[in-house]
Amino acid sequence: MKKPSLFLSLIPVILLVSLLIVNVIIFKDDATSGANQTALLLSALVAGLIGHFIQGVSFKQIEEGIVDSLTSSISAMNILIVIGALIGMWILSGTVPAMIYYGLKLISPVIFLPVACIICCITALATGSSWSTTGTIGIALLGIGETLGLPSGLIAGAIVSGAYFGDKMSPLSDTTNLAAAMAGTDLFKHIRHMVYTTGPAIVIAIILYAIFGFFYSGQTLDEKSILIIQETLDKHFHISPFLFIPPLVVLFMIRKKVSALPAISFGILAGALVAIFFQGDLIREVMGDGSVKSFYTILTKVSYGGFEFETGHKVIDSLLNRGGMKGMLSTLWLIISAMILGGTLEATGMLQTIAGSILKLVTGTGSLIGATLASCLFLNATASDQYLAIVVSGRMFRTAYDDYDLAPENLSRALEDSGTVTSPLIPWNSCGAYESGVLGVSTLTYAPYAFFNYLSPLIALFFAAMKIGIKKKIEDKA
Repeated sequence: MKKPSLFLSLIPVILLVSLLIVNVIIFKDDATSGANQTALLLSALVAGLIGHFIQGVSFKQIEEGIVDSLTSSISAMNILIVIGALIGMWILSGTVPAMIYYGLKLISPVIFLPVACIICCITALATGSSWSTTGTIGIALLGIGETLGLPSGLIAGAIVSGAYFGDKMSPLSDTTNLAAAMAGTDLFKHIRHMVYTTGPAIVIAIILYAIFGFFYSGQTLDEKSILIIQETLDKHFHISPFLFIPPLVVLFMIRKKVSALPAISFGILAGALVAIFFQGDLIREVMGDGSVKSFYTILTKVSYGGFEFETGHKVIDSLLNRGGMKGMLSTLWLIISAMILGGTLEATGMLQTIAGSILKLVTGTGSLIGATLASCLFLNATASDQYLAIVVSGRMFRTAYDDYDLAPENLSRALEDSGTVTSPLIPWNSCGAYESGVLGVSTLTYAPYAFFNYLSPLIALFFAAMKIGIKKKIEDKA
């Protein structure tokens, strides 16, 4: 295979960016319903044609690259499907309504945003999973915040910020372990070294959420409206602390280091049992009787089609009528399209050419870390997967960090400062698609408010330029 030039390698990337901009202008928030998928596939087609007819790459090699790329995302897609079922089941069981009901009693509008961010920080730290955090507690927090009258993009931004802080700093996180492994450093050395950049980023983000909370506090619902929402929830659902059993089951299993897929699956089963025991009246109201067939029918429908029920209150109906595996299909389509492009770019050598060109710009420690951050962001936008961003960048820059006599945790930190946290800011990235699909808020709507996710790479870049928190190998030996 002939190595592609930088010019050829950039053609599908430029095409993709151009089409995505056009899609945002024309389709706005509806761009992920098909327009962005088409742009990704068209860009993949152009990359494949260039690779075959100019570089001499066989179609079989390109197909194998696509298959490898899709295989790497199967786990993420499986989790996405079961999360859809989980959301629907937790609404039917009353778990999400109970979280909203009690949350309205405990959280005031002024402090909601920083509290929501902190709750997601703690949850993701404990579980090691940003996806599980946003797909469970994040859904409830979004409902509470919208009920209080806060903009959905701002709420989702706080949720995503907290979730990715916890994911990044948790020793249970797959990306945290992956970054440490790719750099060749100890896991806990890696986590301690991230405090330099991650600490200031999350503190500034929480302060910003507190400021926004004060700004929006005068635009919230009055106490009478909130009381009506609570009464409506209490009327249609049996509200009880026992409804928190499903999330406790999931947290317990993840804490025991059970992988995400079976843990979430047990959460669905726990939700189904809670629905049977505590929401029998609601099920009979929806189905018309309390037969075994009716219970089976509604549990199945909610799993694949989501929760559907009219309470007569528009706010509650908009919050609760969601979920189901079917609701995740457009997100799955987006991830599949993105993986096809990523696989094509890698099989044709275009990703490697672009990454190598970035490496040529390195002239010192600051530019090396800056190049690592840029590479991760670029790969998140083109390969559309944070794991590929961490793995490819880690492989590419590891020798360079050795050459500059830098401790490997400098590389692992840079991989996470950009590779992990910028992924949910890109609509066609698997993380951006997931967060948008689960929260029901478009990526471009919440991205401006996901303060932690872009403060983290910016602070890392500033520290690199100022040579702050840079560890030399000799310090490890001392």
